[in-house]
Amino acid sequence: MKTSHPYFPVMCQEERKASGCQDLIKEYDGERNSEGERHGRGKARLPNGDMYDGEYEHGFRSGQGTYRFRNGACYTGEYLQNKKHGQGIFFYPDGSKYEGDWVNDQRHGYGEYTYANGDTYTGEWFNNNRHGQGTYVYKDMGSKYVGGWVNGNQEGEAELIHLNHRFKGKFLNGNPIGRGKYIFDIGCEQHGEYIQSEQVKEISLLPLLSDTLVPITHSFKILLCSNCFLRQGQNNNKKILSLVIEICKTWRLFCFFG
Repeated sequence: MKTSHPYFPVMCQEERKASGCQDLIKEYDGERNSEGERHGRGKARLPNGDMYDGEYEHGFRSGQGTYRFRNGACYTGEYLQNKKHGQGIFFYPDGSKYEGDWVNDQRHGYGEYTYANGDTYTGEWFNNNRHGQGTYVYKDMGSKYVGGWVNGNQEGEAELIHLNHRFKGKFLNGNPIGRGKYIFDIGCEQHGEYIQSEQVKEISLLPLLSDTLVPITHSFKILLCSNCFLRQGQNNNKKILSLVIEICKTWRLFCFFG
């Protein structure tokens, strides 16, 4: 399940403006060292209207501080030589926020990102990307992905957990791939393999879902697409069968029911 959407900035303009060399200060009220540099606690107003309230060291933002942007964005946390470094919270203009580790002005380490649409990611970061182990929760769907990430994409061993079933297997570029299994809350598992499918054929499922039950044996096959099929064990439970049909349009299933 891919997670790319417009709510995820890599590095917003406000973050870039808050990094770099010494600020061009319009007003400064605070401590200085013997060389006249901003050093210690102070408040600064920049020519563009941004404001910083926090600690300085030799003219640079270093230590704890709060940087407020004129468009409403805000960062509160640790700095090192004008760059976000350590623990901090960044509130973005679209309503999203990140709380966690920063290294050299980038989300790096462990943190939680709350997106503008209500989705959340909690886990490891590397150079501003979701990378490592993490959990992505889809607010509207009530589902969550728990597992590996590579450069912002779902990749590696993982579980995709839904309200009444979950998939356990491997992902690549946000999509399940290869062998895995579906585990249902009603007490059955489906083992199979995700494969590429370019053409899905339409078939009538009414005989399988009607009040007249169709006998099913181990060799029974339901053709769902040009290169996918379902082999189901002896079971004529319509509820289970409807769940099977719902999820296996691109799934080669080998199903075993107790």
